Parts: sequence; C-alpha cells; structure tokens
Amino acid sequence: MPRVKGGTTSNKRRKNILAQVKGYRFGRSKKKRQAREAIFHAGQYAFEHRHDRKADFRRQWQIIINAAVRPEGLSYSRFIDALKKKNIALDRKILANLAEEHPETFKRIVEKVK
Repeated sequence: MPRVKGGTTSNKRRKNILAQVKGYRFGRSKKKRQAREAIFHAGQYAFEHRHDRKADFRRQWQIIINAAVRPEGLSYSRFIDALKKKNIALDRKILANLAEEHPETFKRIVEKVK
C-alpha cells in the first residue's frame, strides 16, 4: 500500500482555520496555532455574551418601565409588586413595548394596578 502524505489535508485545515480569523490582527490572522487559540477564545466570549445580552435587554426594559411609571406616582419596584398582587401576567418586554409605543394602553394598566 503506498504511503500517503498529508500535505493537502494539512493545507486545507490551515486554510479553513485562517479563513475563520479573517480580520484579526497580527499573528492571530497569519499563524495557525495563534489562530486556533483566537477561535477558541472567541467562541468562549460569544457563549458568555449571548447570555449577557439577555440580561442587558432586561435592564433596558426595567429602565423604560421605571421612566413610564414615575409620572403616575409609582416606582418600578412598587409597580411590579402591584402587578404580581393583581395577577396581571405581563412580562417586562411587553410592558416596555407598551410604554414606548402605546402609552395610553400602558396608562390603563397602571390605573388598574393603583
């Protein structure tokens, strides 16, 4: 059985790795070992920050809701507590959307809660 040299396979693998790090700076875009490390770290950061993004949106919604209920004489925490006591099951995303795009509907919800 003839010996098969792995040159083409190695080159293909290296080319694929370097294609993934296109746009990176310095050795991370040119050297296979550094590129592999960069890909590994980028994947870790992407995983962490996918979860962080969800928390960021939740914080944003809380700020929007708080700004909308302040003129009605409530704070965010008292508003959320009152919603739970009245068994009004609207999540923060929907409440923030109503506060921004349909303020009259949001005002009716606040009046119902008071």
